[in-house]
Amino acid sequence: MLIRVVRMTFAPGQVPAFLALFHSSENRIRQQPGCRHLQLWQDADQPNVYCTYSHWDSAAALDAYRKSSLFGEVWPATKRLFAAPPLAFSVAPVL
Repeated sequence: MLIRVVRMTFAPGQVPAFLALFHSSENRIRQQPGCRHLQLWQDADQPNVYCTYSHWDSAAALDAYRKSSLFGEVWPATKRLFAAPPLAFSVAPVL
């Protein structure tokens, strides 16, 4: 299993647009082959900072999603709302 975290900082005025975009696509993301879990987190101290937290069967499953038409629709629309570059990383459980 691969765990993916993407930390995104939005211009405060763009948060409603991001939330609308996320909520309109979250179920389609969850239905992607190999996606086992997807959550959206909000930073406790910075309300314009969000993280997506997802579980994938493998790096190949994540890569397939990143090459999908859905990702091609969602990610560019999300990037337009950023106030700073995102931070993304993948980890694997140890235990």
